[in-house]
Amino acid sequence: MKMITAVIKPFKLDDVREALSAIGVTGLTVTEVKGFGRQKGHTELYRGAEYVVDFVPKVRLDLAIADDQLDQVIEVITQSASTGKIGDGKIFVTDLLHVVRIRTGETNNDAL
Repeated sequence: MKMITAVIKPFKLDDVREALSAIGVTGLTVTEVKGFGRQKGHTELYRGAEYVVDFVPKVRLDLAIADDQLDQVIEVITQSASTGKIGDGKIFVTDLLHVVRIRTGETNNDAL
């Protein structure tokens, strides 16, 4: 089992969610986050005053999947979240050692 954490642009969330649903991914956790990478923030103009936005708003997606879905899920997220511009985000993959569904007590792949 794998845990995928993807950090994407907020306006791409619906596209990614629909694409994941189309390939059978049923569970997804979404968190609004802020951060920066190579963008290092940007400047904006508000009422004639320029100010620096150090942290760019992003959306973090967490999803647990079976090992055999990994390549397909990465491809779907990459295609649906891409704008071709800086700040499109990143995908992190980690191993999941154990999963338990609280309601039923099912474990590992059965819990997904």
